[in-house]
This record gives sequence, C-alpha cells and structure tokens, in this order.
Amino acid sequence: MLEKRTKKTIILIAVVSILLLAGIGVLLFSMKQEQSITYKNPIGGMTNIGDPFVLKDEDQYYMYATSAATIGFRAWQSDNMVDWEEKGLVYDIEQQTNQWATGDFWAPEVVKHNDQYYMTYSARNKEGHLQISVAVSQEPLGPFEDISTEIIKQSGSYIDGHIFFEDDGTPYFYYVKDCSENIINGYHVSQIFVQEMNDELTSLIGEPQLLLEPDQDWEGLNGDYQWNEGPFVLKHDSKYYLMYSSNFYASSDYGVGYAVADNPMGPFIKAIENPILSKDLENGISGPGHNSVATGLDGKTLYTVYHTHTFPDDPSGDRVMNMDRIYFEDGKLKIDGPTYKEQKLR
Repeated sequence: MLEKRTKKTIILIAVVSILLLAGIGVLLFSMKQEQSITYKNPIGGMTNIGDPFVLKDEDQYYMYATSAATIGFRAWQSDNMVDWEEKGLVYDIEQQTNQWATGDFWAPEVVKHNDQYYMTYSARNKEGHLQISVAVSQEPLGPFEDISTEIIKQSGSYIDGHIFFEDDGTPYFYYVKDCSENIINGYHVSQIFVQEMNDELTSLIGEPQLLLEPDQDWEGLNGDYQWNEGPFVLKHDSKYYLMYSSNFYASSDYGVGYAVADNPMGPFIKAIENPILSKDLENGISGPGHNSVATGLDGKTLYTVYHTHTFPDDPSGDRVMNMDRIYFEDGKLKIDGPTYKEQKLR
C-alpha cells in the first residue's frame, strides 16, 4: 500500500512539475515576444492623414486622425501600437440628425468618461466658420453621434479641442482660436485657451482663459499668419505640461514645444529649450507635429504620436504617423526623436 502511494506521489509531483515548467515556458516566451517588438517611423502604413490621436482602452489602442475631411473620421485599431488595422468611418456627418457641417473635419480626439466614449473635433459650419463639436458613442469604434455642436459660444473660428481630466475628475477643455479669423495688430494669430467643462462634457464653465500665443522666435513671428495649436496636457509631479505645435502644418518648420504651469488653468510658461520636436530633413523628416500621448505596452512608458509629411520635399496635408518615447528629466519634458531608425517598443 505504501509503495502504491509513493508511486502516486511521484507521478503527481512529476505532473505538477511539467505543468509549472510549461507555464514558465509560456510566460518567458510571452515576455520575449513583448520585448522583441520594434517599430520604425513612419508606422502603421496609413498615408494622407494628419493630427493622429491614440486612445489606449484596456489592452487595445485606437487611433483617430484627420482622415476623411469631407464627411468625418476614420479610425484604426492595434494591440501593440505598431501594427494597425483600419476600421472604417467612426463618425459620418451624413448619418447625423443635425447635419450642421459642410467639410474640413479636423483633429478628432476621443476620451473615455462615465463608461462612454467622447469625441471632440472641428469642422466648418454652413456659415463658413470653423466650429468644435462633441460626439458620443458606446464603443470606441463608434458610431459617434453629436451631442453638443456649439460648445464654444464666442464668435470666430475654433479648432483642436482637447479634454484633460484632473486627478479629482474635473474636466478641462483646451482649444484654439484659429488664425483665419483672429486678427491681432494686423497679424492672423492662433491662440490656445482653456475653460472648465461640465461632467457631461457638453458645455463650458466660466470665462475663456488665454494660455498661449506665438511669442518665441522659432514660432515664425515675422509671418502674417502665426500658430500655437494642437494642445495636449500631461500632469507630472504636480506640474502641468501643455504640449503644442507651431508654424504652418504644411511647412517643414512645423514642430512641437511645451509650457509648464502649477494649475491646469495656467499661467503657463514656455520652455526655453523649445522646440523639443523639429525637422530633420537630412533623414527625411519634415514638419513633425500635432501630437498626442499614449502609454506603451508596459503600462508606464509614454509615447508621443505625431505626424510628418509623406513627401518631405513637397510638404502638404498628406501626412504619416510616427511615434517616439517621451520622458521627464529635472522638471523638463523631453522626446527621444524624431527617430528614423528601428526602435524597441516598451
């Protein structure tokens, strides 16, 4: 009897050992696979896009971009930030009850809030002004339905809406007063503003607060048209970092800078080391800008996603998507890029 029990025990130990070893093997293989993922800019294979915005939702990534400018927006999906699959139109003006816009659908961004997905974007209304709208969906791939088509009540043209949530859940809305109708001292100037939002993300609270306007040499201060646009906000060590783009989007000089504040409503002070992302024409990189930020596969490494010109020698609205690691060092925001060689994804 004792001998039989001993044999059973040995068999059980052997089976458990095999299972443990198999499990460890699978885990090591999985870790090796994750560690071996690399990317090389541009990524995704899509062209003729702009203003890429990446949302990470659980273990999936969704990319929205200026991509179907006459009728709405397309989206792409990935499980690793490198290999992207197009998922078709996620917002279509022809499917809206209120078909308020006539074209120029630009710069969509999507946030998850109260178990729903909210898209902010701009388009041109029937009176010819650029206008920011908010749309909602139950799924990240839509369809998105408009819920607030005139969130900004002031006159003029407005683009590039961006929602930032404070740690306590308070939403703030950053947006751009577009230079097409904003004339200051004879110059057409794009400025970045902020207001608090209601929890439904359908209206703004309080008065507009001016945060940024072109005032650094690299931002083309001698031009008749000047831009600070594409705001994106990060919080790190109780500081607020407002990333933005400057210069004309179809120029090789388009690039990214940032400003820092102690409060999401400002005042923001621009970094003296701006721009932190700029052209590298020798390596085929023209006009890197209008960025967003997403977390990598490891759940902690930050990547900025941005566009560059598909044809560096002939910059235009035809752009491709890129990404590079960003990090903080001694209170400064830095980007490992723009890169053009193979990089390891973290």
